[in-house]
Amino acid sequence: MNFDELFGHLGQHTVDGLSKGAIYALIALGYTLVYGVLRLINFAHSEVFMVGTFAVLGVWTAFGVENNPPAGQAILFLVLGLIAAAVASGGTALAIERIAYRPLRRKNAPPLIFLITAIGLSLVLVEVFGLLLPDVAGGALPSLFGGRQIVGMPTIIKQETLFEIGNTAITNIQVIVFVSAVVMMALLDWFINRTRYGRGVRAVAQNPETAALMGVNQERVIMLIFVLGGIMAGAAALLWSMRFGFTQNSIGFVLGLKAFTAAVLGGIGNLRGALVGGLFLGIVEVYGATLFASNWEDVIAFIVLIVVLMFRPTGLLGESLGRARA
Repeated sequence: MNFDELFGHLGQHTVDGLSKGAIYALIALGYTLVYGVLRLINFAHSEVFMVGTFAVLGVWTAFGVENNPPAGQAILFLVLGLIAAAVASGGTALAIERIAYRPLRRKNAPPLIFLITAIGLSLVLVEVFGLLLPDVAGGALPSLFGGRQIVGMPTIIKQETLFEIGNTAITNIQVIVFVSAVVMMALLDWFINRTRYGRGVRAVAQNPETAALMGVNQERVIMLIFVLGGIMAGAAALLWSMRFGFTQNSIGFVLGLKAFTAAVLGGIGNLRGALVGGLFLGIVEVYGATLFASNWEDVIAFIVLIVVLMFRPTGLLGESLGRARA
């Protein structure tokens, strides 16, 4: 146990954990939105994030992006990547809901069927990107999608130290990732709590029958939450591409589990809880990897989940959207 390394560079590890946890938090928002309204764990959401990373990669490859472009071009490529990822992830999430979950809801399928369907959809998307895409377009896509291989991405913004506090160096990428995640979270929180459509989401989450009697279109609300969750996953995909610079067809599996863990830690159904849970999980992971070893990172994350739920079953902040339904 390397206590000297942990406490000797505690600030640096905390900053690293916050930037990592911010990405978890954005993905976790998709889980918490769907659960808050439908009481459904959408395990296919991890692949919604994966689709977003490939959308970013596809746009950057199509425009021939090279490492470290000029500032003006870098901003343009980031905006294009964000739009592509948001559209691709949001569209994928909506398609999953319309094609798979909607027919099950109409048949009043039991919750277990939804869960099995979600897992099946997740595996289908992983295999589609792992097997089918490299074979289309006459072999033009293998260099882009790489099948099951890890595919690198160009460096849009070179990582540089902005300032130092003691022995803690804070980079431009870390600031961009953290601030962007907090801003996206704040906008979503404002939308849900302050707008007419947000009131509809909260009404359906609290009591769908009464909301329908009051004129709230439940199907539109369900479509909206899937699209919003997809957009958040798309934003996370762009931030991941900037911070880590690679993707793979199976990249969403572990990240999705960790984002779900973050949602549960914060209180699944609670938007602000997803942010708190994501940041907390990111810090714990980095601390654990430093204290023990990097290959213990995933183990420590799930141990923390178990410990927290033993003493706080509703998560750190408790439920929010679906509280009135409990």
